[in-house]
Amino acid sequence: MINHQLSYQGRCLRILTGKLLLGPTGKRLFADYLDKEPGFSGRINFIHTINLTGLFRVRCSAVTDYEEAETTWYPSMLTMKLETPRVSFAETKFITWDDCAVSCQSWTNKTAKPIELTLEAEAALCESGIDERSGSLTLVSPQTEHGFAVGASVRSNMGLERGSYILMPGESVEFVVAAAVGNLEVEDLDSIVQRSIDFFADGVDYISRHNDEYESFFRDIPRFESSDQVLNKTWYYRWFVLRHNLAQPDYGFLQGMVMYEGRSHKKSKRPLSSGGWHFSKLINLSTPLQLTDMRWHINRKIVYDMIRNMVDNLEENGLFCCAYVDRRLHSFANYGVWAIYQFYLVDRNKEFIKEILPRLKDVVKNETRVYSRDDHLQIEVKPSRTGKEYQPSYWYWHDYPPNPKAPGNYTPLKRVDRSVYHYKNVLGVARLCQALADPDYLDFEQEAENIKRDILSKMWDPETEFFYDLHFETDAKAMVKNIVGIYPHWAAITGEEHLGALKKLFDPDYFHTACPFPSVARDCKAYRPEGGWMGRFIKGRNGCVWCGPSWPYTTSVAIDAIGIESKRSNHSFDKEFAHYLREYSLQHYRGRDLMKPYLVEHYHGETGEPLSDEPDYNHSFYIDLIMSHVAGITFAEDGVRFDPIDVGLDFFVLDQVQIGDDVYRITYKIPDCSDPRVSELEDGYNVYKNGVKIAL
Repeated sequence: MINHQLSYQGRCLRILTGKLLLGPTGKRLFADYLDKEPGFSGRINFIHTINLTGLFRVRCSAVTDYEEAETTWYPSMLTMKLETPRVSFAETKFITWDDCAVSCQSWTNKTAKPIELTLEAEAALCESGIDERSGSLTLVSPQTEHGFAVGASVRSNMGLERGSYILMPGESVEFVVAAAVGNLEVEDLDSIVQRSIDFFADGVDYISRHNDEYESFFRDIPRFESSDQVLNKTWYYRWFVLRHNLAQPDYGFLQGMVMYEGRSHKKSKRPLSSGGWHFSKLINLSTPLQLTDMRWHINRKIVYDMIRNMVDNLEENGLFCCAYVDRRLHSFANYGVWAIYQFYLVDRNKEFIKEILPRLKDVVKNETRVYSRDDHLQIEVKPSRTGKEYQPSYWYWHDYPPNPKAPGNYTPLKRVDRSVYHYKNVLGVARLCQALADPDYLDFEQEAENIKRDILSKMWDPETEFFYDLHFETDAKAMVKNIVGIYPHWAAITGEEHLGALKKLFDPDYFHTACPFPSVARDCKAYRPEGGWMGRFIKGRNGCVWCGPSWPYTTSVAIDAIGIESKRSNHSFDKEFAHYLREYSLQHYRGRDLMKPYLVEHYHGETGEPLSDEPDYNHSFYIDLIMSHVAGITFAEDGVRFDPIDVGLDFFVLDQVQIGDDVYRITYKIPDCSDPRVSELEDGYNVYKNGVKIAL
């Protein structure tokens, strides 16, 4: 199971010493972090970030603190053990998908005196009480800023809610405490109390029951194993990141399943305050990245829900947007329609596409209406709306002023990234129309060609061999080599004459660093791989800026571009693809230590030092790089093709790949491979469809 693939002793937030991380998340309940003590106290959230300070804790009269306790993080649970001359203590805690916070504890009294164990249910600013009917301890929060209040019911299977337990000398005891948590706008406290009662059953191993339920997500993923442990482990870690950020709010604007960009948040950690930027919401920039990987998950309902939440939440200008349950926010530049088309290539469900296609047509038309002016390129007037704040090209004509926030200090741009996203979205609609025999595909195809023509003719500079953002009025090039300058290669619209742009990824004068890829090339005057702006931290030490730090978001796109171009040019960049894929894989681990999975938002562009601390960040893709390039699954107009990139493996096995109604298995083994795990495999690269080997 997934717990056999991943674990991490002492896994804590980097910027908050000793604050424990928790892997499992419920439909709505999750922890930003937990304090190092028995039970659930710390910063606990429901649907969005609300900073509830606790649900319950168990106090022991013989223990002052738990600093000496050993903790081990697993995807589905967190364990803690403490051995002192006074007590022996062990705990396993987790959150179930049905929003129960559960602590399974064992205690042994090693002293000659009685020890008292006390259960407390408390949280700052919340009302605590006792349910008269059941005796459960209850908590009720005030109404949060998102329009709902949270209720909780705490029970144990040994009656701790009715009074403390006296542990006699030499005595051992085991018990379970569970807190059912609910949304008081859609259910009353009585129903939450009943859920806490229903949690308990005679003869049940609660940990095993939870682990089996948690594993259900991972039973529906393709199976991948190779001779490279780095790829193997990162494969499973990335699937964990997707599960960790999966939610089902079922309230307000977010109905069914949605995927978050992260579970941690910046700035305020004050009780019942969501101040500061946080990621537990629908973010239309990151959802397409998540769909790029989730299209390979067998449970298609998850993806249908994710897509419906996108298409059902449009801002006033008719574009995909960010959303909380109670309000819709602004839109980011994104390739959402293209990601939906890529999912269709795997799913092949025309009825689902027929349901959403009218909305997708409107979205790409609105992209043109809102962001295009005198040509087919896309203008961005707010730098943050591309999701790449402080990318230097906006300040090119202002010589990168010390205060980039001052009015008039930057220039709107025709952006390469937004224009490439638009091209892919328009082409995606064209292909979906074509799949449904909708004649509108011809108009969308022509529009895509127009966008392609303008990108290649206006944004390309043959002298410096790169694609540049343009002045929004004059079309003058902002001569800043942003990482997005390689996006046209990702869109596969380039020719051999444009390969100089891609090759700058491999050049130490530009993007080839010890932590590829920095967000702007080294030759830019504003290049600051450590973050900040021109030597100043304008958004705090960990603030997100795009003038030099390395971001998994664009690293995944860049590696995908290398793979696409390698296969377009007779595999001439396979070596580079293999190198950067492995470097990207190692970025997923703190200190490149495979025992410490810990992907964050962005890194020092030279050293790889994490600059932010949003663990298990969900703002890039990885699974698809393995599926599309290492395994070689490629979609063409005439169906599925297979074209793998050689990344130097002795073997790999990819099983349980569902495309439409067919199941594929792909294997590879070098002739002299002696690994006993794959002794039965045929030599070479082989593809099996529904159990039958197919000719390649």
